[in-house]
Amino acid sequence: MRTRRLLPLLALVLVSGCAQLAYYGQAANGQFSLLDRAHPIDDWLADPHADAGLKAKLKSTKQMRRFAVTDLGLPDNRSYTEYADLQRPFALWNVVAAPALSLEPKQWCFPIAGCVNYRGYFSKEAAQKFAAEMRRQGYDVQVSGVPAYSTLGWFNDPLLSTFIRYPDGELARLIFHELAHQTVYAKDDTQFNESYATTVEQVGVERWLQAVGDQKMRDAYVQFEGRKQDFLALLLKYRAQLASNYASDLSDAQKLQRKAAIFVVLQEDYQRLKASWGGYAGYDRWFAEPLSNAHLALVATYYDLVPGFKALLAQQQTLPKFYVAVARLAALSKEERHRQLEELANSANP
Repeated sequence: MRTRRLLPLLALVLVSGCAQLAYYGQAANGQFSLLDRAHPIDDWLADPHADAGLKAKLKSTKQMRRFAVTDLGLPDNRSYTEYADLQRPFALWNVVAAPALSLEPKQWCFPIAGCVNYRGYFSKEAAQKFAAEMRRQGYDVQVSGVPAYSTLGWFNDPLLSTFIRYPDGELARLIFHELAHQTVYAKDDTQFNESYATTVEQVGVERWLQAVGDQKMRDAYVQFEGRKQDFLALLLKYRAQLASNYASDLSDAQKLQRKAAIFVVLQEDYQRLKASWGGYAGYDRWFAEPLSNAHLALVATYYDLVPGFKALLAQQQTLPKFYVAVARLAALSKEERHRQLEELANSANP
């Protein structure tokens, strides 16, 4: 079964030009290696040598997976019914690039996924090598580890060691988000796809916690979500300052000087925010590389269209009807679907 599902990906390698051959080759090899490590959850649960903490998490994911199907109407397939120990900190590493005086990310286009604002590598070294080449071309670049991703139903995505130890609320959020990508996908529109999946995850976790969560679990997720919203607000604040800087009448040299100053204050502001969290360091890795436009280029991608999607859900009342309505939007042009979502958001919050 896995071999048959790999054929479309392997075919891409065979028909690609030289420039893309190595990239598609590492993608095919990385995906095949990941799937080869995956085994059914029940096999792990039956293994007397498997870690007790891992078994507890896998049992929880079975409940989450069932809830995703019965209560959220998400795909009932073999995704997240297997587990793979990758023995590395991330599933892959994404490279994001943006011009030195712009927050508009560079796009790369692929036959299946369409145009996206990043390139994914299964090797950190390969990602860093490509990032170095982009820097030589004058781009701001960020290399970031990714714990999970969706193959959009082309493969049965497994649970991974890179995220299985997350708190239950965050683990459910991730599973709901990635399964949402299998229901609707608009080619060449990362913002639409990610905002849609974020809407499903938020609604899904809220319902899941209400149905099966205890007070401790709910409190932990509220704290986690609060920190995330604080951090997002921080990034959006400084993203707006950078955008204003780049749109100003200053010379390029002055813009670069102002850009550097903004990033210094951003880091200082983050330290104050971190202190208000009691020293919580969960976002420290975001600052692992020198800050650049690439760090902030995609910050709004996951959230900008969420108000419109939530207004659409309120209009449709049920998730199955919502999915159908989102699919209709995905069939429109990018400009029209964004216009309609903005109109929905404005009507909900005049």
